[in-house]
Amino acid sequence: MEVSGTHDFGTRAIHAGQRPDPSTGAIMTPIYQTSTFVQQSPGKIIGEYDYSRAANPTRAALEANIANLEGGKHGLCFASGVAATGAVIHLLSSGDKVLLGDDVYGGTNRLFNRVFAQLGIETVMVDMTDLDAVKEAIDERTKLIWLETPTNPTLKIADIKAVAEIAKANKVTLAVDNTFATPFLQNPLSLGADIVCHSTTKYIGGHSDSIGGVLVTNDPDLHQRLKFIQLSEGAVPGIMECFLLLRSTKTLHVRMQRHCENAAKIADHLNNHPKVEKVIYPGLESHPQHELAKRQMCGFGGMITIYIKGGLEESRAMLEKTHLFACAESLGGVESLIEHPAIMTHASVPAEHRAKLGITDNLVRLSVGIEGVDDLIADLDQALG
Repeated sequence: MEVSGTHDFGTRAIHAGQRPDPSTGAIMTPIYQTSTFVQQSPGKIIGEYDYSRAANPTRAALEANIANLEGGKHGLCFASGVAATGAVIHLLSSGDKVLLGDDVYGGTNRLFNRVFAQLGIETVMVDMTDLDAVKEAIDERTKLIWLETPTNPTLKIADIKAVAEIAKANKVTLAVDNTFATPFLQNPLSLGADIVCHSTTKYIGGHSDSIGGVLVTNDPDLHQRLKFIQLSEGAVPGIMECFLLLRSTKTLHVRMQRHCENAAKIADHLNNHPKVEKVIYPGLESHPQHELAKRQMCGFGGMITIYIKGGLEESRAMLEKTHLFACAESLGGVESLIEHPAIMTHASVPAEHRAKLGITDNLVRLSVGIEGVDDLIADLDQALG
């Protein structure tokens, strides 16, 4: 079935990039578990494929599917979210400068500031909610702006359209990590971004059983440059991973609706909890960018950050006492997770930078799953109690 952007998201999630297998009629895209493809004669390939690092039918279906969901023309899948991020950084040269959101996933911070810094690429951390700060940080060496929105873990919301206008005025590429929002809630390409990145490990995968990343763009030149990097570096996902992710995109819209509903109820409950000092959730009117989130997103997501009353001892006690909320890194699965960013996901971020952002010992991050919300609330209450 041919589907386009005029179709409902759910219809595109189930059908885009896929068709019944022509040889058997199988409704699901087969797992083409092969490293190479037979050629009719040297250099004369059968169809489109010659080697699975370059391209594979299962991966191609996944790339087309996610690109469609993001409203993009070109998708490229990678072995992980940081592998996808690294491919974008490889567009740069020594001496180039990057503006990086000051509150991003710890692995992203590490990649820019500790891995690629040694190659002469300068990274400047900027609060992307401060448009004047973004403008002031740009100079003739700036080639890339990388932002997350909502951010990880303090859930700040950046104005993608406004940052995109600044980037275009200065001929700077804008890449947006859309992992927390997913294509269902937010489409950065439609707001002016050049590249969208996802850790497909999270909500797109949704079942905590696969690792992956993806880049989506409408720019044919960027696509070709990134595809060359994908081919050359070879950080591509395994074929089983692609099959699992393609299975998962079919239910993304249904899962995200439940994630959002559960998170909204839990955020409201915790906002009035005597053991909770502060709740950060874009759906709460108390969130500094609540109105922007309403304009830019069609839902507020499944992530909640809370500051509990006390310090490390109280935080640790809470994480040890939950039953349904599993203490684990990652997020976006059907099951609820809870973690301590300062010790876990953001431990690689320098302590002074964590303190500046408010990633303190009493900060706890919740990835709200799709279980019964009353059970989840009861679990948090007993853990806090």
